[in-house]
Amino acid sequence: MERKEIPLTTKTANQRHEENQKAPQPGQSELSAKQLQTLIVSTLDADKAEEIVCIDLREKSSVTDIMIIASGRSQRHVSALADHMLRELKKEGLGRIAVEGLPACDWVLIDVGDVILHIFRPEVREFYNLEKMWSAALPDSDGAAMLQDGADG
Repeated sequence: MERKEIPLTTKTANQRHEENQKAPQPGQSELSAKQLQTLIVSTLDADKAEEIVCIDLREKSSVTDIMIIASGRSQRHVSALADHMLRELKKEGLGRIAVEGLPACDWVLIDVGDVILHIFRPEVREFYNLEKMWSAALPDSDGAAMLQDGADG
C-alpha cells in the first residue's frame, strides 16, 4: 500500500479571519453586523445573561465591527449561553463560527466575523476587564450598554 503525504498548513488567526470575511458560502447567512448584534443581544437577554455590553469597534480595530461582552452566573450558565447562541447562529445560516473556551467555560469567545461575543464568569470578566481596555460604558439599568467614545468604564 502506497502512503500519501498530506502537507500540513498552519494558518495565523488573521488568515483564518480573512477567510471568514470573504463572500458567504452557499447556505451562509448575509446578516449585517447590526442584525447580528440584535440577534445576539436578544438571545443573551432571553437566556438571562447578565451585564450585556456592546462595543462599537469600527473606528478602533480592523478585526471586527462589534464586540459584545456578557456574563453568566456560573460555568454551567456560561456553557448553556454559548451552546444556545451557537444553535441560534447556525439556525440563521451562519456556518463558519469560531469558538474558543468551551471546555472550561470560564470565558467563551464566539467569533462570527463582524461580531465577536465574549461570555464570561463574573470573576473572570472582572479580572480581564475588556470594557476598560476598549473604553466601554457600564451597563445601564436595563442590563445593556453601548460604547460612547471617551466614556470611562
